[in-house]
Amino acid sequence: MTKTAIALAVLIPAFTVSAQDWKDEAKDAWIDGKAETVLLLNTNLNNFDINTDVNNGKVVLTGKVNSDVDKALAAELVEGIDGVKSVDNQLTVVASSSSKDDAEKDGQVLTDTKITTVVKTRLLFESEVSGTSIEVTTKQGVVTLEGTLASEAEKDLALAIARNTDDVKSVVDNIKIDANS
Repeated sequence: MTKTAIALAVLIPAFTVSAQDWKDEAKDAWIDGKAETVLLLNTNLNNFDINTDVNNGKVVLTGKVNSDVDKALAAELVEGIDGVKSVDNQLTVVASSSSKDDAEKDGQVLTDTKITTVVKTRLLFESEVSGTSIEVTTKQGVVTLEGTLASEAEKDLALAIARNTDDVKSVVDNIKIDANS
């Protein structure tokens, strides 16, 4: 064997392994970016106090949140991301509500927040809808969409996305059409 053939025989297996490692690391980085984005889009969480680390599709959440509801919300949002295999929720609660009424209220807030985040994320990832032009709010399962879109078809798609989201009871349409948008 020549020196070149020996060098290739040694380097090719090493390159293949590092190419797979690169692919896994890139996927983990993609998941980490999506997790950070989902947490950032959620107005009830302070994503600057939540750290995400991803290794082989397993997401570890660390940092501080204000309540058990926030802790559960963060895990729920991250679990819904494509490619996430599991979530290890190590978030620390620094303050907690104790009454039953507060717990029920927090449960509805958690559901409403989850709905808002899911609808907004789906609108942002739908290429046929200008998701950045739509404001999404949810109260007791009722989703309100506000903003200006370019066509009735785009509006219909945005409304359908909201209606087809889990836990949505109804959708209020406050979207305006401006063909010049």
